[in-house]
Amino acid sequence: MLNNHDVVTSKAFGAGLVHGFFTRRGGVSEGLYASLNAGLGSHDERLAVVENRARAMAFMGIEPERLATPWQTHSADAVTVDRPFGEDRPKADAVVTATPGLAVGVVTADCGPILFADAEAGVVAAAHAGWKGATGGVIEATVEAMERLGARPSRITAVLGPSISQTHYEVGAGRLDEAVAAAGEAVVKFFAKGRAPDKFQFDLPGLILGRLRKAGVEATSVDICTYGDPRFFSFRRTTHESEPDYGRQLSAIAVKG
Repeated sequence: MLNNHDVVTSKAFGAGLVHGFFTRRGGVSEGLYASLNAGLGSHDERLAVVENRARAMAFMGIEPERLATPWQTHSADAVTVDRPFGEDRPKADAVVTATPGLAVGVVTADCGPILFADAEAGVVAAAHAGWKGATGGVIEATVEAMERLGARPSRITAVLGPSISQTHYEVGAGRLDEAVAAAGEAVVKFFAKGRAPDKFQFDLPGLILGRLRKAGVEATSVDICTYGDPRFFSFRRTTHESEPDYGRQLSAIAVKG
């Protein structure tokens, strides 16, 4: 069973909600996936991933089959659900629900996992925000989908979970150009000069928090870097270590049933 040391939570979410930003601890996967790999898209043993996800749901007090995570594509698409997806998962990067006892979640390994809640309306959401999603509108799409279920931006609390920090996120000039093309000159402030003349250090968490606040929601962060903290899977760290694949950690939220 998972314990509180295996999961990061935020005091920003009050009573009536359950959530967790899960670490890589407390699961059954082995090798480079050790141990709580929740990524169905990884090359890990599927039965191990299913067990890991069930352990995460047990921590939240949710039945294992009551978890809805999408097939993530770095898009700005948000889907609304009232039941689990089963094997036919939609391609999207945010999931929204007003169904008590149904957990919505995303998996990440450096990108920003964002959990949302309007406790008064009983509406929750989870979004996967890499640079493409964050500049492309996944945050705004999530808030709009929540509004359609009765949420109000002024009542929404959003928490950014563990994601790669600016210190460890070096990108080329092309990434800056792509971000500006997608979201305008306002994103330039999130790119600091890098150690090499043609490189930048990209502040993905800063961009995400800025977009959340611009959307009118109350936004905070757990302020944990996935690259620098070995408790978490990191795509970039895996790449630097020349590993063939990587695990993903789960972030999920639900209205208590």
